[in-house]
Amino acid sequence: MATNSVTGSTNLDINSIVSQLMTVERQPINRLDQKEAAFQAKLSAFGSVKGAVSGFQTALQGLSSASFQRLNAFSSDSTTVSAAATSSAVAGTYSIEVSALAQAQKLVATGQTSSTAAIGTGAATVLTFDFGSISGGTFDAVTGQYSGAAFASNGNGVKTLTLNAGNNTLEGIRDAINAANIGISASLINDGGANPYRLALSINEKGAGNSLKISTDGGDAAIDTLLAHDPAGVQNLSQTVAAQNAALKIDGVAVSKPTNTMSDAIQGVTLNLAKITTAPVNLSVSKDTTGISASVNTFVKAYNDLSATLQNLSAFDAVSRRGAILQGDSTVRTLQSQLRGLLSHPVTGAGSLSTLSDLGVSFQKDGTLALDQGKLNTSLAGNLTDVANLFTSSGGYATILGVWASKTLASEGPLSSRSDGLGQSIKQLGTQRAALENRLIGIEQRYRTQFTALDSLLSSMNQTSTFLSQQLANISNLN
Repeated sequence: MATNSVTGSTNLDINSIVSQLMTVERQPINRLDQKEAAFQAKLSAFGSVKGAVSGFQTALQGLSSASFQRLNAFSSDSTTVSAAATSSAVAGTYSIEVSALAQAQKLVATGQTSSTAAIGTGAATVLTFDFGSISGGTFDAVTGQYSGAAFASNGNGVKTLTLNAGNNTLEGIRDAINAANIGISASLINDGGANPYRLALSINEKGAGNSLKISTDGGDAAIDTLLAHDPAGVQNLSQTVAAQNAALKIDGVAVSKPTNTMSDAIQGVTLNLAKITTAPVNLSVSKDTTGISASVNTFVKAYNDLSATLQNLSAFDAVSRRGAILQGDSTVRTLQSQLRGLLSHPVTGAGSLSTLSDLGVSFQKDGTLALDQGKLNTSLAGNLTDVANLFTSSGGYATILGVWASKTLASEGPLSSRSDGLGQSIKQLGTQRAALENRLIGIEQRYRTQFTALDSLLSSMNQTSTFLSQQLANISNLN
């Protein structure tokens, strides 16, 4: 008879036995996991449906009433004059001639030997900046100065800053002007001459009414000599670029504006002037049929995307004999039925058009929409009002489909209700799983206790068996 050693004897692999038993005990939790995975898949599927409906809703916004009021401005030379029109514009054609572009004044001070050396004594000097118009007199292009001119403030208020020993270098003056945010950009130019460093001032605003006058108030004569500048008096700066308005003619009417971008020259039209014209530029303002055509194409694509999403998520594959995640779902079937019904319903009050097919949009055998672009273009060119009514009237397609999309996506709508229901089911499964997990902890402890006791009993029996075997062997030896 075989014998086992008493010391360290192990009769049962308790961990293996308990592990196998717990695998069986966990089967209810595994079934819960499978249910949750199915619910999560459906929840994700309804998320895809929501996204497709939302995309369809966005596409419908491109066919709103405002879209049909939108106008397009076409320039015969957009590199010279470009334009954009709003719904307040009036359809028509305009001839535009540009003789001058608006520009901002630029001034430069006399040269200095150093950009970092102090100018003057450092006594506090207040600089006052005023903007206005220069009129009359003559301008010397060589000196960059006026004689006999007058200066009139534009009334927008003066700006001031103070120079002292802390900023009375060219670099300090430049930085002080820029930091003051007074509508002037200051920089330094090195012209390579004997006194190369020159302070350059560029006015931020274009237009003839934004020329600069600088007054000085203080005891530093050097600062006064460098910066005091009155177009109607002493001018210590040289003008390198004159402030001027844009000058143009619109249908022969002279127009002057302080900017090259103007929205008040033609009602509802923003003009952008880029060059002086050598020949009149023709501007045409008309209904934006190109944009509307693009919106109809977007609508067709968005519907087909939505239809494909609903179809793919609810289809049955005859080859694999498996249904998609939402196959047979009543919510999906209802949405499909509603869409087909709304798109098939004729619109009254749209004149010569009553259905999408009249516009060139028709259903195909596979349930998708197809667009006849030529038929659409014909309708847009000759019957834009009826096209607008077909989509935007109270019973128009964009109107009723927009209402449908809003209700479908609403917090109390069918998609949210289904998603909320699935979420609640997942939550309940989580509660059940937690309860089962707690129960399994007790079951595993009980198994370990029971098999540990059995193992001890078997060990004791092995010891007894070993003892008896030894005694029998001794008796046999005595014989």
